[in-house]
Amino acid sequence: MRETQQLRLMQLASSSLPVGSFTWSQGLEWAVESGWVKNVDEFARWQTQQMERNFFTVDLPLFARISRACEQDDIVAARRWTAYLLACRETRELRAEERNRGAAFTRLVVDWIADCPSPWRVLMADSQLCGMAWLGVQWRIPLPDLALSLGYSWIESAVMAGVKLVPFGQQAAQRLILALCEHFAQGMIQALQCPDENLGSATPLAAIASARHETQYCRLFRS
Repeated sequence: MRETQQLRLMQLASSSLPVGSFTWSQGLEWAVESGWVKNVDEFARWQTQQMERNFFTVDLPLFARISRACEQDDIVAARRWTAYLLACRETRELRAEERNRGAAFTRLVVDWIADCPSPWRVLMADSQLCGMAWLGVQWRIPLPDLALSLGYSWIESAVMAGVKLVPFGQQAAQRLILALCEHFAQGMIQALQCPDENLGSATPLAAIASARHETQYCRLFRS
């Protein structure tokens, strides 16, 4: 059983999972265009800030709250925290990314678990985090394991965007993934336990970059 859970986690973290992760740069494309991120070291600082001031203070703590709501079959609480998550997405593009990935992940969930209740299907379409939380409960995967899978997927997608945009090579990319994963592992548990009063993003430059990207003349990424 444990082996099956681990294999499912690998599948959820895989770059081949068809949720559109690699079509979004979360503002990085404009940050590179504007000269805010010019090389691999600046990218590393940029992505570390996104992790510390957004992923650790928005995504992971809200993922923990949504997971608890799924465990208790409390769709009201899950709907509340999913709405909070969308409110923390500061631009039209970031909200579109959240919903598009949610809709894609919902199609997978329904294919895997055909009797997924309709109210949960509707809610999952707003955020991939809700779909992963609900699926984790069905598959009895512990929250920290799910969070690791979620974090790795986010790190890999970001670094692969950096490879195309900054740019830098594959060896540098693998070094970055190692370093960012180590940083993620050190802060993950504390982030999952983040109290309500500390929720919220503190990445204004990323929000500006995402907003400016919406009208960027030439671009590779949807966000």
